[in-house]
Amino acid sequence: MQFKVKKLDERAIIPTYATEHSAGADLYNMKNSPVTVGAHETVMIKTGLAVEIPEGYVGLVFARSGIASKRGLAPANKVGVIDSDYRGEWMVALHNHSDVPATVDGGERIAQVVVVPYITGTFSEVEELSETERGAGGFGSTGSK
Repeated sequence: MQFKVKKLDERAIIPTYATEHSAGADLYNMKNSPVTVGAHETVMIKTGLAVEIPEGYVGLVFARSGIASKRGLAPANKVGVIDSDYRGEWMVALHNHSDVPATVDGGERIAQVVVVPYITGTFSEVEELSETERGAGGFGSTGSK
């Protein structure tokens, strides 16, 4: 699948896949643009890119495991959603979950985007739902082992 990418800033880096079978394409902080994220702070990190996602698909922005587990940096909203009709700059609301400031270097990979198809439907109010074995059992209702 081909994605049209518009550089909004000359320092922007086009998303890349780290390996042949990577599901997520890495998103980068712009070159020569270090950003410090204070302890327990959220900062909008600009990618300098606008990307056209085809209709029927959505871009889901996830944390990169390395900076999340080693430095406590992850998207503030856990999973960002980029709709196919959005044409503005891609940014990542990066949150520092640690007790110390962390600097994101210029050109550093900050998150990853996975583009997947989605289904929309209609929601219809009804009086009853079909019965299942689980029923209304929620959190922890299926056991822990």
